[in-house]
Amino acid sequence: MRSLFAKTPSAEPLAQKPGQLKVLGRYVRRNALLAIIGAVVGLWALQLIFSYLSELDSLDDSYTMSEAIKYIFYRSPYFLEQFIPTGALLGAVVGLGLLANKSELVVMRAAGVSIYRIVGWVLQPALIFVLLALAINQFVLPHSNQLAKEINDEDSRSLVTSVRGYWTVQPRFENAKDGSTKPAGSDILYIDYADVQGNIGEVKRWHLDNDGNLQTAIHAKNGQYVGRQALDSRSGTPNGQYRYEWQLNDMTTLSINQGFESSQAVFASDTLSLPFAPESVYLLTRKAEDLSLTQLYEHRQFMRGQGNRSLEHELAFWQKLLSPLSILSLVIVACSFVFGSLRTHSLGLRIVVALLFGLLFSYVQDLVGFVSLATGFSPLLMVLLPILGSAALGFYLIKRQM
Repeated sequence: MRSLFAKTPSAEPLAQKPGQLKVLGRYVRRNALLAIIGAVVGLWALQLIFSYLSELDSLDDSYTMSEAIKYIFYRSPYFLEQFIPTGALLGAVVGLGLLANKSELVVMRAAGVSIYRIVGWVLQPALIFVLLALAINQFVLPHSNQLAKEINDEDSRSLVTSVRGYWTVQPRFENAKDGSTKPAGSDILYIDYADVQGNIGEVKRWHLDNDGNLQTAIHAKNGQYVGRQALDSRSGTPNGQYRYEWQLNDMTTLSINQGFESSQAVFASDTLSLPFAPESVYLLTRKAEDLSLTQLYEHRQFMRGQGNRSLEHELAFWQKLLSPLSILSLVIVACSFVFGSLRTHSLGLRIVVALLFGLLFSYVQDLVGFVSLATGFSPLLMVLLPILGSAALGFYLIKRQM
């Protein structure tokens, strides 16, 4: 790219004329944008190559090469979203570093252009990637991650089994002769998967008596939503609430009597009743990383209404909501590498330091997330800590050179 200052006899008027400042700002923004695009695409391409090589070890008769390529294709939006912050950091360092190597930043500063104005110019193209990351989180990842798992579920290949799906304990009651109700044990219910249309996957239900002894175990391969039924005050539920019902298919029931003898029976179908709608079942059976920002908010509101909370989903909500601030804070740090203590070093050293800082930032984000899950400390505050820390570090290093 040809230097903007090649035909400028004197750089001094640049800081005094709005028209020339506009041209200069467009030149800096274009350099930063091209460098960030190159860094993000480069890191993304490397991750796709490494993922392809990793999937080669898993190929067999049931998991072919074409399916592996489809799996990587559906996972590619997730890889892109993960590398946008580090790519923005690296791209800003490269873009400003190239200007510094040609002494163009020195000319800008000599012309009276402030460092903060230059930083603002670099932040503007970063906003494009902020919007891109939000769009991927909101509209792409919920669908692409699900399509990838339908091809190759990583949990099924892992040696460590993770808890997934929806688990709940439902108390059971039976009507007495006098019209009252009395406890009749409880049900432990597990639903493997649900979609927004109301279809559910594998269902398991264990019925325990009042002493906690297992009475029956039920397994169903799938189920379909059939409708809702209004409840009145006589059922012990306020008016205006509903019970939502699913028809379970291909059921197997295992009954255990008091002598620990068991009998097995196969039924065509049965009915499953839950106190919340299919949309809520869908949210409860999905991992936090597979939900969009709005779905995470709906999950948070639903859990509040139930008097519960899911720290994992709250953490994912704040991470996705505040991801724009993560990108912008890393760009500020990148500017500090060029204007700060690394300004006299080579571009290669700046790139290495930027990559190391990007990895450190990612590790710190993961660490504070684990701390929040383990201690129950505010997910919002824990997500903000590395963002505020990196932004403060960047501004401090920049201010030292002013």
